[in-house]
Amino acid sequence: MTAPVTFQAKDYKSDLKPIWCPGCGDFGVLQGLYRALASIGRPPHEVAFISGIGCSSRIPGYTTAYGFNSVHGRSLPIAQGVKLANPELLVVVAGGDGDGFSIGGGHVAHAVRRNIDITYIVMDNQVYGLTKGQLSPTSPKGLQTVTSPLGSLEEPINPLLFVLAYGAGFVAQASPADMPGMTALIEEAIRYPGFAFVNIQSPCVTFGEDDQQLKVHKAKMKTLASLGHDPADQLKAMDLARSYGTELYTGVFYRNPNPPLSYEELIKLRQAEESKKARPRNRILDAYLQK
Repeated sequence: MTAPVTFQAKDYKSDLKPIWCPGCGDFGVLQGLYRALASIGRPPHEVAFISGIGCSSRIPGYTTAYGFNSVHGRSLPIAQGVKLANPELLVVVAGGDGDGFSIGGGHVAHAVRRNIDITYIVMDNQVYGLTKGQLSPTSPKGLQTVTSPLGSLEEPINPLLFVLAYGAGFVAQASPADMPGMTALIEEAIRYPGFAFVNIQSPCVTFGEDDQQLKVHKAKMKTLASLGHDPADQLKAMDLARSYGTELYTGVFYRNPNPPLSYEELIKLRQAEESKKARPRNRILDAYLQK
């Protein structure tokens, strides 16, 4: 008997060097992904990273897994296609708050309702970092940026409430300020049998607000476990999610205690049902084949 193959975080790390700004939260997210995948133990060739456009969307190139850097906002439909084409792949989607909840916002609801077994990780920095600091969908009201010197007039989107309201079976939030906690949440999300969403507060050190740095996160964050939250309580999860932007809660907001069948599993059942049915013969086709 041969010993089972084990993997280390470095096995998922490519030779391409990240070019994020020094101190960017995405460095921590990338390390967390390496560690989570090593713990899960799937070889790199059984993993696919799909991304859109943005700082966080560079992640596929920094891994040894399959990767596809798609167009802005379209990572979710492409990831769903990849998973349906090869259900055995472990599919992870990496994106930012602008990519996911602005141009790509319409895709989130359908990914949730289909419940395809993919993990969607959003690096939420409340600003468009790659394009030099414009407002994003999650920017707080009043935020001043290069394109809004007088401050934003709009209320931000709440990503946690967004996916919870559409019925996502797994919803969590993390920060690179707590690497062990974030890594554990990423691993748990990947292992969840269905659509899983992790919002990671990943501060932009160049264009973000001063109070969004990792050292502030460490002092501000509160774990949902320390509050005694039961992840099976969906209504309480939605109530806690309302504090997005004012409190930094980390942990699992909601985990469906009775996960429904994923889209891929339903397809297999449908195929099995159809194969059992006696199909009527096509007389026209039979006549053609007999010529």
